[in-house]
Amino acid sequence: MTELLGKPAADAVNERLKTQISDLESKGIVPTLAVVRVGAREDDLAYERGIKKKFSDMGCQVTVVELPEDVTQEDLDETVAALDSDAEIHGILLFRPLPKHLTDKNIVNSISSGKDVDCMGNANMAKLFAGDKDGFAPCTAQAVMEIIDHYGIDIKGKKVTVIGRSLVIGKPVALMLIAGNATVTVCHTKTADLKAECKAADIIVAAAGKAKMITADYVREGQIVIDVGMNVDENGKLCGDVDFAGVSEIVDAITPVPRGVGSVTTSVLLANTVTNASRALF
Repeated sequence: MTELLGKPAADAVNERLKTQISDLESKGIVPTLAVVRVGAREDDLAYERGIKKKFSDMGCQVTVVELPEDVTQEDLDETVAALDSDAEIHGILLFRPLPKHLTDKNIVNSISSGKDVDCMGNANMAKLFAGDKDGFAPCTAQAVMEIIDHYGIDIKGKKVTVIGRSLVIGKPVALMLIAGNATVTVCHTKTADLKAECKAADIIVAAAGKAKMITADYVREGQIVIDVGMNVDENGKLCGDVDFAGVSEIVDAITPVPRGVGSVTTSVLLANTVTNASRALF
C-alpha cells in the first residue's frame, strides 16, 4: 500500500509559484488574500493560521477582516464589496458556514470571478461547469486533482466513484474528473447500494463528511482511495470519511487524514491568489 501524502504535492505547487511571485515582487506587487471571518470559531482560526503561515513563507500577504458574530447582513455584504473593489486585494476568502442569521446569497451573486479564489460565487461555478480554464475551482477539489497529477495517477477511461454531491467538493471534483476523461459516478449517503458502486470503481473519492463510513467491505484490491473527509472520531482525533486502518490493508494507494488532501488546499489557495495578482499586470 502506498500512502499518497499531501506535502509532496503541495511542495510541487509551491515550487511552480516561486518564479511568478518573484516576478510580481519585482514589479511592486505582493499577492494579497483577504480572509473574512465572522466570529472566532476554533476550526476557522486553525485554518487561518495555516493560511497565514503558507502565504508568509512564500512572500505573500494575508489581510484578516474579523467581524463580530452578530454582524448584520448589510455590513457583511458591504465588507466583501469593499474588498472586491480594492485593487490591492487579489483574492477573497469568506469562512463558512456563517451564523444562522446570515446568508452568502448576495456575495455569491456579486463577487468578481478573479477575486473568488475558492469558487464561492456563481460566476466561477458556471466557468467550471463550462470547462472554462479562466475560472477557479474550489480549493479542496483542486487539491484532489493536484494529488492525482503529482502521483501520476492515470484517470483517462477509469471508473471513479465520487461519494458526496456538495458544491464545495463532490460536484466540482466530478466535473474536473470528467474533464480528465474519467468515467464518473456520483454517489451520496442515500445511494441504494453504495458498497457495490465503490467496489466497481478504479478510484474512490470520499467526500461525504461522515467519519469512517467507508470500511474494508466497500473496497477491493487494486483501487486508489482519495479521502477528502475531515471529521473528529470518538476519541477526539481527526479522521477522514474512510476507515484508514481497515481500508489501507486492502487497496493499492490511499491518502491519509490528516497529511493528505488538506495539506494541499492552502497551496492551491495561494496559487489562485498569485494567478489573479498576475492578471492585474495586463
